[in-house]
Amino acid sequence: MDAAGEKKQDQAGMNQFIVIRLGSEQYGIDVRNVENIVRMQRITRVPKMPKYLTGIINLRGEVLPVMSLRIKMGLEKDVYEKKTRIIVLKTQQEGNLGVIVDEVKEVVTLENEQVDKVDDLKLEGKAFVSGVGKRENGDIISLLDLSVVTLEDNA
Repeated sequence: MDAAGEKKQDQAGMNQFIVIRLGSEQYGIDVRNVENIVRMQRITRVPKMPKYLTGIINLRGEVLPVMSLRIKMGLEKDVYEKKTRIIVLKTQQEGNLGVIVDEVKEVVTLENEQVDKVDDLKLEGKAFVSGVGKRENGDIISLLDLSVVTLEDNA
């Protein structure tokens, strides 16, 4: 995340998000946090890990932990389908981390006015959501707070 790119996005008043699907809900992940998107692959289980930590994968020579966003967020267990993907995130806490999502739908650009911060919404269960994006077509996208999506057991 370079300061020039961040400043340019702030000046323009726009941010880009990758829209993913978990169950029937849509969530947005800031593209600046996404390293890669890969098809579902064999995940090697690691003994005695939290339930949301699915295991590890070898991605071009780099061993990455992979976790289930569904389980971490208290949703039903993952069902792997043709559209299931692993999104490799750049996190400050752990470095690169893979998260399993049901589907990667699209990339959207939202202006600052289209995003309501969670503090403004006065939501109580805000652990995984930093805000809500409102699209012109009326769709609402819950924007994930990736500082909460970590390998630590805070679910």
